Amino acid sequence: MTAPASRRSTGARAWLDAIRRDRKASVGALILVLFALLAVVGPLLVGDPTALVAVPLEPPSSAHWLGTTGQGQDVLAQTVVGTRVSLLIGFAVGIVVVLVGSLVGVTAGYFGGRVDGMLSLLFNVFLVIPGLPLAIVLAAYLPSGPLTVAAVLVFTGWAWNARVVRGQTLSLRRRDFVLASVVSGESSLRIITREILPNMTSLLVAQVIGSSVYAIGALVGLEFLGLGDVSSVTWGTNLYWASNDSALLTGAWWTYVPTGVCVALVGFGLVMLNSGFDEITNPRLQMERAWRAHLAAAGQPASRSTPVVVRDG
Repeated sequence: MTAPASRRSTGARAWLDAIRRDRKASVGALILVLFALLAVVGPLLVGDPTALVAVPLEPPSSAHWLGTTGQGQDVLAQTVVGTRVSLLIGFAVGIVVVLVGSLVGVTAGYFGGRVDGMLSLLFNVFLVIPGLPLAIVLAAYLPSGPLTVAAVLVFTGWAWNARVVRGQTLSLRRRDFVLASVVSGESSLRIITREILPNMTSLLVAQVIGSSVYAIGALVGLEFLGLGDVSSVTWGTNLYWASNDSALLTGAWWTYVPTGVCVALVGFGLVMLNSGFDEITNPRLQMERAWRAHLAAAGQPASRSTPVVVRDG
């Protein structure tokens, strides 16, 4: 069964073309591509981040561009190497959170009845419990390590995605193309995977981006509190050791500012990409942009207060 004409293809080429045309999405994608290259290639270009290369807390110089830590390690090497682990775990958690939330949400929304009642109760309970305090408690009592932190973040972060997907599924399951698939005898699994989920592509992409922002920030925060593996080199452990060495008190800003700037830039890039995707996939925003472009072409520059005329049919 094929969805109606209003269901548009969202292939990789179409997404890339849309990102290239949208300024916000282009900026966000560029930042993320640069950090992805840094994560893949960067560790091959810097030395061992755990090696003691100079005196402790040496300011930035030609020998060590970002100075050294309180133990005498190169800050540039630690920042670059920490990029790989932090981004890998952050994006992996973001994807898994959306997968778990989508599975629970689409199941609840499609089957309804008692299934919906039980699953809705489950994720509503998780939504009531504050996520960050729960993550801190779990990370403190479980064995330390990146996989443990990732599992904790997935466990505490899936519920919101499930609620959003459930609501979208409820609005889609009564559409004509879904009802036609039911009447034709298609299985529930096929209807969910071929009819419902493809119509939520833009929503799921936005959820992956938002969940990745949450995951990277929470990961860095938990490791900064010493709840990760402090012997590993990540952005969070960099901040942990900077705090442990009293960097704020000694004025050694170079031990924590580079990591903080990296976290902020990745978060900014993800937010810009998410905003760009919203403008690309939101029909009302598309009509608004087209209307303002029409006014500008007619010699009537539109301000933000200019009303957008939308005609039915």
